[in-house]
Parts: sequence; structure tokens; C-alpha cells
Amino acid sequence: MADFSSYNPDILNCLANLSSDEVFTPPDVVNRVLDELPSKLFSNPNSTFLDPCTKSGVFLREIAKRLIHGLIDEFPNLEERTSHIFTKQLFGIATTELTSLISRRTVYCAKKANSKFSIINSFGNENGNIIFQPSKHVWKNQKCTYCNVKKDNYSRKDGSENYAYEFIHTVDPQRIFNMKFDVIIGNPPYQMADGGYGKSAIPIYHKFVEQAKQLNPKYLIMIIPSRWFAGGKGLGKFRDGMLKDTHIRKIVDYPDARDCFPSVDIAGGVCYFLWDKAHKGKTEVINIWKDTEQKSYRELSEFETFVRFGFAADIIHKVNAHNEPKMNSLVSSRKPFGLTTKISPQSTGDLTLITNSSKGAFPKHLVTAGHEMISKWKVLTSKVSYDHAGQPNRNGKRRVLSKVFIAPPNSICTETYLVAGSFTSEKDCMNLANYLKLKFTRFLIAQMSFDHNITKDRFAFVPILDWTQNYSDSELYSKYNLTGQEIEFIEQTIMVMS
Repeated sequence: MADFSSYNPDILNCLANLSSDEVFTPPDVVNRVLDELPSKLFSNPNSTFLDPCTKSGVFLREIAKRLIHGLIDEFPNLEERTSHIFTKQLFGIATTELTSLISRRTVYCAKKANSKFSIINSFGNENGNIIFQPSKHVWKNQKCTYCNVKKDNYSRKDGSENYAYEFIHTVDPQRIFNMKFDVIIGNPPYQMADGGYGKSAIPIYHKFVEQAKQLNPKYLIMIIPSRWFAGGKGLGKFRDGMLKDTHIRKIVDYPDARDCFPSVDIAGGVCYFLWDKAHKGKTEVINIWKDTEQKSYRELSEFETFVRFGFAADIIHKVNAHNEPKMNSLVSSRKPFGLTTKISPQSTGDLTLITNSSKGAFPKHLVTAGHEMISKWKVLTSKVSYDHAGQPNRNGKRRVLSKVFIAPPNSICTETYLVAGSFTSEKDCMNLANYLKLKFTRFLIAQMSFDHNITKDRFAFVPILDWTQNYSDSELYSKYNLTGQEIEFIEQTIMVMS
């Protein structure tokens, strides 16, 4: 029979995530994040901490544990020590009314801070320092001016939760507690459904980061999706700001989110960053992938996007040193022939239309774009990435491109595909198709791919070569003078594509 006498389970390890929009943070992850902060904070009775998006209260609880240990000399009496910590140092803003109750139960051991069950008898109200104040969306042109969600989706009249998070639905976040904080820390909501096709959603986590910076803390540390690395839906300005922010001391990145949150699949991975008001310079970047860890020190602004791996950044520098034009100038834009995915082949026509599920006749006069490519040989590649928004497979490898194939003259396609290049020569077309299937090429595309779509921008690191030649990975490794470690890194992270 198993011996459970010493088993002390933590209920916060057992909370199930309702979705990947709001992820409960396991205590072990919280403590890895807290380890990034200077230890002196936890022995200073004047240090103040704010979680502006508390869900389970785990950040505040784990901070409290450290303060209880760190302030033992300052407050030898445990009751006096805990009273000071919980009333003067720890503050939280809950994301919903439910999470406010959960957080108080976690931190104060009672859902009402002033109840007889609370471990603190110093509060004169039910909330303590963990508050939830219902906020409202402010509608303009059918969208919220704060979070940009659509009125049709979040205009609630029945008292249901409207997800107008208080911290980001105010011009002045400092007025919430009317005080300054040394540390702002948390794991904010990641996205909100926008009513678009399928599971379309708009990111929201960056608004918590931007609002936290307005409070000008000494330290800011948050767990957020890594999709901001390449910008994307509403994240371009945020990405540019992060890349130019020299106060970011450290980024810890999990390309596979399951290495951080085992039960959650978050496309593109997750990361946490440490923003240090006193720091100004390079950023330490740590990539944690399965059982490996890669560390580098870099200027975040070295590229227009953030390249997550140090080895990848070194490879890109070597490629760029050749000053060759890049394929983002060659690949077509979305809808290369002006045809949406809803367009289907017709009964008659002088062209062949290629769609996601069929191939058939189509009239030339209905083509609204890309006329110069119609008579040429074309290399087509799927608009949707093979990987789940940059998520590697269980072996840690990515394929990146779903399909690469050749389309003959007088053929066209819907927006299901991009035209990677068009030529009068079939041989040139075949050489480009082979080039796109190489590990080297797809590795470079992968450094820009953190969501579901492959766009022309994803080819910004891929050099345009002489298409009269057929290339191999070994030839390109040699051409760009890659080291054995760099070659091994590519081979270990990119799948074979035939």
C-alpha cells in the first residue's frame, strides 16, 4: 500500500484551465518566474507587489511565502509579520468576480478577507487587497476603445461577465490603488474572441503589459504568448516597442508551450520577460526546449522581428552578410489572382483553377490580379502553415510549409495558396520548388512564423538565388559558412520534406 503520510498536495496544481485564453499558472512556474527577481525584494518591508490579473492568487501566495521567510528579522512575531505583508505589501486585481473569490481563498484562506476564517484579522472589508470592480466596455464604431472587442460579442445586459478587465479599461491605472508598486507581476488573459471565422480572436495580453509600464514599477514580469515575436494581429506596434525597449533584462522562451504549461496547447509557445527599470542594454534570452536550454545575449532590435534562438540569429547574420535580395520581394501577396477561398471551378473556362479541394476550369476574364503570372510556370505553397502556429512535433521538429508544388502555364489558384515565384522556364520553377523544400530554407522561414498563416513577410530572411541551379542543404551550409553546431541545430529542428 502506498504511503501518503507525507503527501501534501497543492490544490493550485489541480485547477483545470477553462480555455487557453486564461491559463491558471502552476506554482512551480510561478516560482521560476519569482526567481528572476532580486532576492532583496523579499527581505524589504517596504516592497510592494501587484498582480493586475489575478486568477487563482498563486503569484500573491508564493510571494507571501518568500516575504514571511525574508522578514523574520524585521518582524519576529509571525502574526505581526503576516499582518504587515498582507495589508501593506500584496495587492491584486481579479479578472472576474469568480477569480476574486478564488484568489482570496488562496491568499487569505477565506473568500472574505474579514471573515472569521481569514488568516488576517486586520482588514475592515470583505475584499482585502484583492479587488474586483466590474468595468464597462466603451463603445465607439461598434468596438471597445480600450480592448478593441466587438460590441455584438461583449455588450451584455443580463449581468453576465463581460470581460471588461478593470486594469486595462481605465485611462489611469494608478487610481485603482492610488499607490506605486515596486513589482508588477502576473499571467494576463491572452485573447478574446472577436466573432470572426472559426476561432478568430484578438490578442489582449499586450494591453496589460503596456498598462503596467505606465505605472513605472521597478520591475515588471509577465507570462505571455510568444506570438508577439513576429507581430501579427494587432501586435505590430507592441512588438516594435518591445524590441526597442532596452529595459528588458531577460526573456525566457518556451517554443513548445507544453514545456511550461503541460496541459495547455498555446500556438507559437509562451515566454516570460523581466523588465528592469534600472537596466539598459542587451537582453539575456533563454530558450527552453524539451530537455535542452540555449542562452544568448542580444540586442532585441537587431532585426525587424524577434528571432527567438541565438543560433538562428547568428545564421541570419551570416546570410545577410551576402547582401542578396530576399524572397519577400518575390512571393506574392495574399490572393495572388484576386480569388478568395469561396471561389470554385466553373463548368467552362480557358484556365485551370486550383483550390484547396479541387481543380477545374475557370474563365480568364474573372481573374482580377496576377495577370502577368498566368502564362508562366509557378511554384505554389500553402497559405496555412503545416505546424500548429509554430508548434514543433513531439520530436521537437517543424515542417513549416504544408505543400510545395508546381503549377503549369494557364493555371491559377485561390487564396489557399501563395505564388512563391513564376518563370518562363519549367526548370527554374523546379529548382525553386526544391529550394523551398530544403531544411535550410524552411528554417529561415520558421524564424518568422509564429501563427497559422504563411505570408510573403515570412520569407524576409530567405535569399533569392540563381534559379538556373539546383541546391542542396550541404551546399548552402557551405556557402554561408555555417558551423557544425549551427548545422546540427537546423537538422534537429526541421523535418525532411520530400
